[in-house]
Order: sequence, then C-alpha cells, then structure tokens
Amino acid sequence: MKYIKLVLIGLLMGVISTGQAQSDDKGVVIDRIIAKVDDYIVLKSELDRAYLEFLSRGELSQGNAKCQILESLVINKMMVAKAEIDSIYVLDIEVENNLDRRMSYFIQQIGSEERLEEIYNKTIEEFKADLFDQIKEQMIVQKMQGTIGEDVKVTPAEVKKFYNQIPADSLPYFSTEVTIGQIVKIPEVNENRKEEIKAQMLDFKKRIQNGEDFGQLAKKHSQDPGSAANGGELGFFKRGELAPEFEAAALSMKPGEISRPVESQFGIHLIQLIERRGNTYNSRHILIIPQPSVGDVDDAKNFLDSLRTAVVVDSMRFEVFAKEHSDDQVTAGNGGFFSDATGAMRVSVEELDPTLFFTIDTMAVGSITKPLEFRMADGTDAVRIIMYKEKVPPHQANLLQDYQKIRAATVANKRNQIMSKWFKEAQGEVYIHVEPEYENCQILIN
Repeated sequence: MKYIKLVLIGLLMGVISTGQAQSDDKGVVIDRIIAKVDDYIVLKSELDRAYLEFLSRGELSQGNAKCQILESLVINKMMVAKAEIDSIYVLDIEVENNLDRRMSYFIQQIGSEERLEEIYNKTIEEFKADLFDQIKEQMIVQKMQGTIGEDVKVTPAEVKKFYNQIPADSLPYFSTEVTIGQIVKIPEVNENRKEEIKAQMLDFKKRIQNGEDFGQLAKKHSQDPGSAANGGELGFFKRGELAPEFEAAALSMKPGEISRPVESQFGIHLIQLIERRGNTYNSRHILIIPQPSVGDVDDAKNFLDSLRTAVVVDSMRFEVFAKEHSDDQVTAGNGGFFSDATGAMRVSVEELDPTLFFTIDTMAVGSITKPLEFRMADGTDAVRIIMYKEKVPPHQANLLQDYQKIRAATVANKRNQIMSKWFKEAQGEVYIHVEPEYENCQILIN
C-alpha cells in the first residue's frame, strides 16, 4: 500500500483555526461528499481543512499530498466502520473527558476562557460540540490501531536483519544526543493555606444558602477550566469516574444539597448534587487549587538538595530516588531519564525544551544541578534537579549506539505489514466509494 501513514488530522487547532467553508451567491454553504465508507462519509471541507493543516506544519511530501491525506481520511472512516462491525466502541463519557483535557490545555495556552471565546467567537460548549464527533472518531481509530497491532514483538535477530537490509547510504544521521534525567518535586501546600481556602468555601456556601446563585459564583471563582463557564456543572458521570473524595461527597447528598469543602488531588471543592439517575449523577462544583507559598517551595528545594548530596556520593542512587520520589510520572518510570519516541533514553538536543537545553549547555557531563524552579508541561510550578549523564556526538545510525531506535523501526515495519494485511481483508467487508475526480489518487490500491 502506498501510504501507510495514518494521519489523525485536525486535533484542536484543525477545527478552530480554519476559515469558513465556501458559500454560493446566496450565502448557502457549499460542501459535498467526496468519499464514502459504509455509512461514513468524507466531505470536501474535511479534505481542504486537513490539507491547510498539513501546509501550516510546513511538512514536505513525496507525490500528491492531497491524495495522501484523502487516503488517510478514507482509512480512518474504514477503521471506524470496521470497529462498528467488530463491536469496538468508545463511550461518550470517554470522549467528554478527552475533550475536557484538550480544552483545559488550550485555555492554558491562550490565557483564559474569556480570551479563547473572544478570539474565536465561540463558547467553550460550542467548541466541545464542534469537536465531539471528530475526537470520538480519532479515539476509535486509535483503539482499532491498538487492536490490530497489539503484541507485536521482534527478536534481536530480526532487528539485525532489518538493519542489514538498509542500504548504507540510506542509514539516518543522528545529531548530537544526550542522556539526561530529572527528579521533580511539586511543593506541597501548607495546611494553613488549605484552611484559608476551606473557610472561603464555607463563605460561598453561606452566600448560596442566603440566595446567591451557585452557577454565578462558579463562573467567577472556580479554577476548573472545563466546567467554570458552565456554572460549574460537570454533567452525568458513573460511579468510579470522578475523584473518590468528590464522588463520596456528591453521592451522600440529596439533590440541591451543598457539601462542606472537599479536598481531592485536584484541589478543594464545594459540591452541589443536581440529579441522580440510577448509577449516574450530575453535579456542579467550585474548585480552588491551592498555590504553594515561598516556604513550601523552599521545603521542596531542601528535600531535593538532600537527594542531590546522596547522588553526588553514589550516582547510581539517582534512578532509585527518581522512581521513589519524583512527581513527574513520565520520567519517574525511566529512573528519571527522558526518552524519545522509540523509548530510547537518549534524546536529540534539537528536541529538548529550550529551558532544559540552555541548562545542560552550562553543565559538564556527569554533573547534577542544584534544585531549580520550573514549570511543568501542565502548568504546575515545581522544583527539580537535573543529571547530565552522557553526550553522544553526531553519527550515522549503527546497532551498537542506536539499537533501541533500530528495534523501534523494526517493530513499526512489522506492524505496517500486519496493517497492510488487515486493510486488504477489511476492504472486502466494507463498501468504499471515492468520487471520480479523485480516481487518479488510486486510493487503497497497492
């Protein structure tokens, strides 16, 4: 198959950054079906939008980029259609949770909900409604890909054979790579600050009982970007889907009742139960996320400094300390070390976060920093120590230095072969039609 490159197009930006569809003289939006897979369709607007997204990333393409993108769209619809046949589903609540995470991240990048709505002239709920079907399709495709390519394994002999089949002049050339690790500590908020927030929540509760509107207070004060704009309302959830402390409080009340302040991993909540329907319930809340004081940050620094002292004496303890104490779950499992997309614990300096790059640029290999304040990817303020373990100069790929990367390429090649076989078999189970104007693309033709 020509284009085994399944592009999950139009994450969040793909929907909100594109212009309006073309209109005729009477202002009626012009759009049409250009491909169909069973009951699932590809619209011309989808292709145009995906192509604009492709161009905005500045990617290069061999052959006709639009044809490649159209094939990717058809393949996505094909996988969704086959998922329906095979009874592989994604629950709406899973999509809602995914959307909430995406919106929270995007709001953080923009600065505020109000700024986001002002720029794009859409409410948060309108964004989520626009994105729902697209995100659900992406999640189904991802689930199908995982089902098709799961449990793919390769032996060292297969890795060596794959490597030996690559012409010498086609071996990739890797830029400077480094092995660096971190131990992260998120400062713990002191109890005095938590008590202040709880007192503020009790004041909110009293004001609501005296006639103020819960929803208006949530819009003004709640720090939950996913629900504040909706007056704090979360919608219906099943048991086990929200934080245990939140759920226990919500389900202990009658509809309309308001809880005392409830602390969870997300912050401190004031909760009102709206309605129960069997095993599901709808609630709303005001969330305030406690922020650490200067003293709290100093406590985190002192803790990391004690770890650093032990690591300077015995560097092997760095990985143990990272697994036991680091608050960054992504790197903690690797003993604190960063990894690339293949899982190799050596990363290109070109892929490093600028802050991290400039930090190690001043370090000697084998050294470890004093505790440094920084901001995590999710916006949380934290403190970390960084170990600079190894530096590998630019080089051409070889089995000795790059086994993990070559192994990952071997797995990907084997998975592609499995996917190709799956597509051939699946094509006989679904109806596929592409409009004649795209015949030259030869969609799904080997």
